Amino acid sequence: MDATRITRRPVAGTREQEQLQTVVVRMPTPPPEPVKAPPAPSTLPLERVALVSLVFGRERAKALLEGLAESEMRQAKAHLAGFAALSSARRQARVAVEFGVRPDAAARLKELMEEAPEVLRRELFRRLPPYHRSLFPERQVEPPDVAATSAVCALAERLIREATR
Repeated sequence: MDATRITRRPVAGTREQEQLQTVVVRMPTPPPEPVKAPPAPSTLPLERVALVSLVFGRERAKALLEGLAESEMRQAKAHLAGFAALSSARRQARVAVEFGVRPDAAARLKELMEEAPEVLRRELFRRLPPYHRSLFPERQVEPPDVAATSAVCALAERLIREATR
């Protein structure tokens, strides 16, 4: 694209102050300089990467983090050590917070406990993580019942997962 500049200069052979001539000059504009983007910050949420490697990889978690860049690997391993030091209940709570417990999980669990038969209700409560057990202060953890077959146990785990995620 060309730029247009309008200037005024004196006419040859006259006094400068008496006559000025308007001159239109078209000048090519230089091409724009390329814009350099700032270096992108690391897009990896290293805390979440470490948490996922611990949850899914367990004993292989450190090996899974070896594929990261050197600085990111050190940070992720530091997060991993912190997560490994947590109790199981706290680690489960952290996973739930990071990866999404349903906002209405408490209401769904209460509804589930109301509708379930007593054998399933006891097994549900026994399998709830401690941070969800606080929703039912009237209940106590009981030892496994003989009526709680493997099918009831599997159903309880499945219902809890569906209610919270």
